Amino acid sequence: MVIDIHSHYVPDRLVAEIKRRGPDFGVTAITPPQGSVPALHFDYGFMVRPFFPKLIESADERGAWLASRGVDRQIVATWPDIYGYGLAPDKCSRWHRLLNQTLAEWCADNAKRFSWYASVPMPNADGAAAELEWAMSHGAVGVMVAANIEGINLGEVALDPFWHRAEALKVPIVIHPVLVKPEPRVARFALAQIAYYTGDTTMAAGSLIFSGVLDRFPGLSIVLCHGGGTLPYLIGRFDLMHQRMDRQAQGDVAAKNPSSYAARMAYDTIVHAPHVLRFLAESFGFEHLALGTDYSFPPADLDPLKSLSDAGFSKDQISAIVEANPRRIFPRLPAT
Repeated sequence: MVIDIHSHYVPDRLVAEIKRRGPDFGVTAITPPQGSVPALHFDYGFMVRPFFPKLIESADERGAWLASRGVDRQIVATWPDIYGYGLAPDKCSRWHRLLNQTLAEWCADNAKRFSWYASVPMPNADGAAAELEWAMSHGAVGVMVAANIEGINLGEVALDPFWHRAEALKVPIVIHPVLVKPEPRVARFALAQIAYYTGDTTMAAGSLIFSGVLDRFPGLSIVLCHGGGTLPYLIGRFDLMHQRMDRQAQGDVAAKNPSSYAARMAYDTIVHAPHVLRFLAESFGFEHLALGTDYSFPPADLDPLKSLSDAGFSKDQISAIVEANPRRIFPRLPAT
């Protein structure tokens, strides 16, 4: 069985609920004059681009694409851009319950091919922990969180109750980048997709390491999107600066070199170059890689099995990356 651990989907019921009662959550659906695909506006001022067509396609359309690429099961998360972490705490909690309910129901209706990731109402750590527990009891196989919380690196936010609950429940945490405020330097040339998002993942990983989150919660299962961003390439620089920085001034309380923590994490295969994918595997081990596509978005890997083949991986290595590793990392996946 070939399992894609990184994709996104927005059920039509969510879109309908937003149109019907979005203001109850501080969310408004705006349909641009030139099209029928809505965009979301959040009441704290954040505006999101219109939904990508593939993000809201039918289950049959999504299933047909998966079949054409030889993928048997896909784990879907909602679009991290609509997490709405800036909403008031009560609205944010109710918003994530709606996100989780609609995605859970859609996956239950299409259980033969799809599983789902929860989302949680950051930065309210207690609320996030409670929503995590609800979602896991309703069929989620993991949780996806943003690499930054309204512009603050993930590891610098006070989230210990959430980390504690995730560790206790043995929930894999998938870290995904988001762009929550204007970044003029990446507004053109697709630099947001090329450089910002990968950098956001890298900074999240570094903040989790240096702030001591991974020491306080050694049982956390962390999965980094997009091949870990630039972390694999910069890991030597991480280790060097861990040794040379003024740790007290910088707040670096990590007990070990960053490379020790990086070797504990898991990584999807979305790096778009065979030699880079092989470097990722050789850096941290084949057992830490799992197939991903990022399907729905422009930087998606649209031929993921070919990417593994082009990297020169053996049949056994490919088998591990597409099924054995995902099943070990996400033990709540169904057997078939």
